[in-house]
Amino acid sequence: MDRSLGGRLIAAALALIAAFLWAAYYPLVLELRGGTPPSAVLFYPFAFGGVAFALMSAGSGAGAPLVRQFVAPGAYLRTALLLLMQLTVLAATYLTGPVDASLLSLLGDVVGTPLVVAALFASHRRELGSPAFVVGLILSLAGGSLAIAGGRALGAVHDAAWLTVVGVPASVALYFVLSARAAVAAPADAVVGQSMLAAAVGCLVLAPLLPGGLPAILRVGAVPLGLLAATGVTSFFLAPVLYFRAIGRAGLLLPPMLMTGIPVFTLFLSAAFLGISPPPLGLLGVPVAVGGGILALAAGTRRARVERPAGPVTPSR
Repeated sequence: MDRSLGGRLIAAALALIAAFLWAAYYPLVLELRGGTPPSAVLFYPFAFGGVAFALMSAGSGAGAPLVRQFVAPGAYLRTALLLLMQLTVLAATYLTGPVDASLLSLLGDVVGTPLVVAALFASHRRELGSPAFVVGLILSLAGGSLAIAGGRALGAVHDAAWLTVVGVPASVALYFVLSARAAVAAPADAVVGQSMLAAAVGCLVLAPLLPGGLPAILRVGAVPLGLLAATGVTSFFLAPVLYFRAIGRAGLLLPPMLMTGIPVFTLFLSAAFLGISPPPLGLLGVPVAVGGGILALAAGTRRARVERPAGPVTPSR
């Protein structure tokens, strides 16, 4: 893990690009709504993203680690969490709109992830206890919240649909932390690639329970299929690749916090492509979220300079 300021800045840039690519998913889902059934919207991004991971692994000579992940401990728990994440994200997007759905994802990244990290990784608890890091985290969450404050409320959610409100942040935090933990012993691309490919198969199993069913997957038009393919390559392949590269450089705390960019990017993408006007509070949230990220970035770097030992060290958990 690179604790230098330059390394953390690179990690921050990678995480923010990943946030932008993930944000593009939300307006696309609503753009396809009506003409493309949810069973197809769920399946194809996993399929194209998984194929992209497989091709990258084969091209780099890392196909064997990807294959081994299919029998690795915990692999199918991560697959189940990934499926749950996308099911609840899709449902929340339809129910509450793209910006509020992205806020639920933000809660998983900014609030849920540090809590799970603190529970599983003792080595990260000191950084979580840094006052400057905590203030930065709070500012980032406040900025993301301001960015969606003028959007649609969660009033459209009723009865069992409230499970999506809990399911999105919980599955986001658990999936990414468990995947990062598995990536200590195996390449992150293999860990995530296995989840994508197995989730695509899981979508086929679940398709009869979803609107459109299995037949709808086979009847997608050329234009929607092209959009879903683009989403698979960007949001389901490039975004996780960049995100886990950022985690490899900066650890498990900074990249999730920078996912405050997702609701901010979603706000402006929704305005550009869906005609949803950015509210004044949303515009105010941008500098607040960025300021929180910079504060946490500086806090982590300052702690690293103080604590860096004189000799070589062996990473431990």
